[in-house]
Amino acid sequence: MRAAMYYSNRDVRLEEIKTPVIGAGEMLLQIFASSICGSDTMEWYRIKRAPLVLGHEIAGRVAATGAGVTGFKKGDRVVATHHVPCFSCRYCKRGHETVCDTLLGGTHFDPGGFCEYVRLPAINVERGTWLLPDEVSYEAGTFVEPLGCVIRGQRTAAVRAGDSVLVLGSGIAGLLHIKLALANNAGMVVATDVSDERLALASRFGAHHGIAAASDVAAEFRKLNSGRGADVVIVCAAAEAVLQQAQQAVGRGGVILLFAPAPAGTVMPLQVNDVFWRRDVSMTTSYAASPADCVEALELIKSGRVRVDDMITHRLGLAETGRGFALVAEGATSLKVIIKPQE
Repeated sequence: MRAAMYYSNRDVRLEEIKTPVIGAGEMLLQIFASSICGSDTMEWYRIKRAPLVLGHEIAGRVAATGAGVTGFKKGDRVVATHHVPCFSCRYCKRGHETVCDTLLGGTHFDPGGFCEYVRLPAINVERGTWLLPDEVSYEAGTFVEPLGCVIRGQRTAAVRAGDSVLVLGSGIAGLLHIKLALANNAGMVVATDVSDERLALASRFGAHHGIAAASDVAAEFRKLNSGRGADVVIVCAAAEAVLQQAQQAVGRGGVILLFAPAPAGTVMPLQVNDVFWRRDVSMTTSYAASPADCVEALELIKSGRVRVDDMITHRLGLAETGRGFALVAEGATSLKVIIKPQE
C-alpha cells in the first residue's frame, strides 16, 4: 500500500509499504481522512523516531475484523483514537487517564494514519473506536480527538458559564477552544494572535474581541472586561512571551491553562507572590483526551453545537502529504489540512 513516510517537516516521501496484517480482536481500517495535527510538525520531537508514518486524527471504513470482534463489522464507518488508557491503574482511578502508562506506552495505530490502511490494536478497538453517525463526515470525524483534547483542557480549567476567557494564540487549538467556550456559554471570549488573518478567523468563529499579540495584552483585555483580568487564560501558543502574558492577564481567582506544549527546555519564571499567592490564581496543564472526552466531542460535532467543517482549509491526496506538512509547519495560510489517502 502507499504511505507518506516522514523524515522531517521538509522531507515527506510517498513510499510503498506492506499492508498491515491483523490478528484476533484487531481491525483493518481503510483510511478516508487523516488530518495533520500541529504536534505532527514538532520536528524536535518527531525526528527522533524518523522515518515513520505519522497521523493520529483518523476516520475510515472497516475493511476487515479479526476473530472475536463483535462491536464492528466490515463496511462500518468509524473514528478511532490512537492511544487509550487501562482504566485500572492509580492514575486512571484518580481521573488522570491521559497519563496512564498504557496510554503513554504505545497503544498506537500500525502504522500512522497517513497511509491507505491502518491496523487498530485490540485495545484500541475495544476502548477507542466509535461508529460515525450518518450526520458526521469522515473529515469531521478527524476532529474528534483534537476536540476531545480541548474538552479535557476546559474541564481541567473549570471553564464555567459566564466566565471571561482569554485564548492566547488563534491556531486550530485556540479556535477550537473559542468554539467550545462559546458552546458552553462563556461570558466573553477574547483571542490573541500575531497574525491579523488568524484574528479575523477568531472573530469569524465567534470571539467577541481580538487583540494583537504584540500589544499590551493584559491592559487591552482589562479595558474590555471592566478593569478585571480573565477568569480563564488558555495558552495555545508555544512562546515564552505568551507565558508571561498569561500571568499578567489572569484575574483574581483565575486559572491559567497551559494547553500548547512549549519548546523543549523552556523554563518559565513565575511571579509567585504578585500573581499566584496574593491573588488566588492557579495554573494547570492538560494533555491528550480520554475515551470519554472523545465520546463527548463526537456528540458535540454530531449535534452541531461545535461546527468543525468550516475550519478545513485544505484537502490533499496522499501524494501531497509533504505539501500539507509544509503548510502546517509554516502556519500562515492553513488552518486544518486533511489528507485523503484514497486519492
